[in-house]
Amino acid sequence: MSENTNIDFIYLSEPDMIKAGVTDMPRCVDSMEEMFVLLHKGDYRMAGPNNDSHGAMVSFPEKSDIPTMPLHTPDRRLMAMPAYLGGNFQTCGVKWYGSNIANREKGLPRSILMFTLNDADTGAPLAHMSANLLSAYRTGAVPGVGARYLARKDSKVIGLLGPGVMAKTSVAAFVAACPDINTVQVKGRGQKSLDSFLTWINQTFPQITNVHVVDTLEDVVRNADIVTYCNSGETGDVSTYPIIKREWVKPGAFISMPAYCRFDEALEKNDVRKVMDNIGLYQAWHEEAPKPAHMYIPIIGCRFMDMIDEGLMTKEQLEDLGAIAAGDAPGRKNDDEIIVLSVGGLPTEDVAWATKIYHNAVKQGIGVKLNLWETPALR
Repeated sequence: MSENTNIDFIYLSEPDMIKAGVTDMPRCVDSMEEMFVLLHKGDYRMAGPNNDSHGAMVSFPEKSDIPTMPLHTPDRRLMAMPAYLGGNFQTCGVKWYGSNIANREKGLPRSILMFTLNDADTGAPLAHMSANLLSAYRTGAVPGVGARYLARKDSKVIGLLGPGVMAKTSVAAFVAACPDINTVQVKGRGQKSLDSFLTWINQTFPQITNVHVVDTLEDVVRNADIVTYCNSGETGDVSTYPIIKREWVKPGAFISMPAYCRFDEALEKNDVRKVMDNIGLYQAWHEEAPKPAHMYIPIIGCRFMDMIDEGLMTKEQLEDLGAIAAGDAPGRKNDDEIIVLSVGGLPTEDVAWATKIYHNAVKQGIGVKLNLWETPALR
């Protein structure tokens, strides 16, 4: 019996990804929920000896004697984020991206991403795909899973800082989880991003009839049922991170934080529930980063890990979204509790959504089939 060594895979451009359903936010939220249950069961692997690492990053120096060496700018990095996901997925893959905030001056997105999906057994490629939309939608879908379990069901008002891509996908996920949403109060830095966001809201969600552009962080947060900061900026000086104060937060608010921020002392109190998208991710980050970790990784969950070091809270007070999605821990308990979700971003999210899109593409004949080899030259 002759061996079949031929390996084909498909290439999916960004228009191909759209045709295959990458912007279907309700289905993406469902996929992320399925993924979180697998994380809770331990049916996954990420990078590092702890199997929970965010990935491997190349960063650049502030100065260099080598004239061709790229130099540090805000958010400049090259990064690989590999993962395996079990359950009904049974795939592995890696997202690779370059990021530089100066890209915007060239009319390019801050990050440019590709994803390779592989057979988990052989490692053979199944697909190589454009990943900017893949990454944006899976990032937004995670707050949507959080909102399903942690936001008040009658939530109507979103308070939003930073009206960029992450904001758009987060809003789409919040609307999928809380269909009564009809108001957004938004703060941005530039008119161009605000105009883009306002046009998108009007075209995408006509049920959101009240959109208020506000001037202060307090105006973003006050009266909001769901609060999210989706802005980007320089890390290092925590005092420059945008703040949320407890006095601004209404009882029953759900605070979703996928970007850099800081809380005042009152909002860090133990009666505010602190939920992580995956506790292991923050433990891995805390092991890998200098201390205090929040200086270097500005996600609020890293501040919670620092608080454990400082004796301000215990590890047992951290809650895990996977345990909540699996039904092994409670979601919202009453209408008045304030709940924070720290969203760090997991490579397993990319694998989950890429797998769904791949199967859609194969079923619908979308993409360009490419041949790796018929018979490998070396084996």
